[in-house]
Amino acid sequence: MSRTLVGLQDPQELILEKVVDLGIFKTKSEAIRSAINQLGREHKLFKDAQALEDELVTRKMLQEEKEIKEGKRKILREEEVKKKYGFK
Repeated sequence: MSRTLVGLQDPQELILEKVVDLGIFKTKSEAIRSAINQLGREHKLFKDAQALEDELVTRKMLQEEKEIKEGKRKILREEEVKKKYGFK
């Protein structure tokens, strides 16, 4: 999970406090995530849930590929995995 620092003005902070106090959301973070998801739906940023998932998977794969190229991540052969985790 990434972190993003967001500056809120008094009206937004008050709204967040109210939705948490009323039990609509458990935390301010949960309320903010919900609002961002709603923005995505409202502006039709993705055709459907599958398109969103595809984008997330593609980004993850590209990040892993970059880490492998930079030597930050290693791909293990089947034999190495078996040995490392005690499989036969």
